[in-house]
Amino acid sequence: MIRTAGSRGTARTYWAAGSAVGLALLFAVGATVATAGGADSAASSRAPGLYSADAGFARDMAVHHQQAVEMSFIVRDRTKDEPVRGLAYDIANTQANQRGMLLGWLDLWGLPKVVADEPPMSWMGTGGGHGTAGMEGMAGHDMGGAVTKPGALMPGMATKEELDRLGSAEGRDAEVLYLRLMTEHHKGGVAMAQGCATLCGTPAERALAQGMVAAQQSEIALMADMLKQRGAEPAPSG
Repeated sequence: MIRTAGSRGTARTYWAAGSAVGLALLFAVGATVATAGGADSAASSRAPGLYSADAGFARDMAVHHQQAVEMSFIVRDRTKDEPVRGLAYDIANTQANQRGMLLGWLDLWGLPKVVADEPPMSWMGTGGGHGTAGMEGMAGHDMGGAVTKPGALMPGMATKEELDRLGSAEGRDAEVLYLRLMTEHHKGGVAMAQGCATLCGTPAERALAQGMVAAQQSEIALMADMLKQRGAEPAPSG
């Protein structure tokens, strides 16, 4: 699909969005190749444990990504603004693909996608759960200003009330709310991915996490520019 831009700012927005999603897909493809090439050895070697950073990140980030996909589909139907709709499509497509990879690794390792007694983020040592390796490696880990709001499951995630507001907003109001919520969401995702890049033992998963960090940081900068173009205040830093 060929997109036309009515201004230099809009053209720059499209270019930046394309660069961010391209970067994410580049790392995703690399991680996929690494996984495919090492599938036999991974299956025959010792798989990550149930409460390992590898498994905990895969479970938590799959949930985190699912909300980003949901928010992106919501805003796509609430505005006709092409830059926001294009960004939302890119985020939904990229994060749905990455979510599939994370869940696929859990299947490969023979691990469940949900563990009832596992607190969110325990693999990073941020909760009193089973993640002893995370407790040692990530104690005091900088969450990059991302916080878990009352009513939200993990850092950066929106609450039900915020999702309801997004679903009832229209036009510029929907655009601004989405950009602010997704900026917060990305900050939480970046902090989690940085945790995996430090703690996870699976090379392909670490590579994917590093790609998430680079791509989402690029999109955070892009969304700040898009908010400025709409005369809106930037998303809160914490």
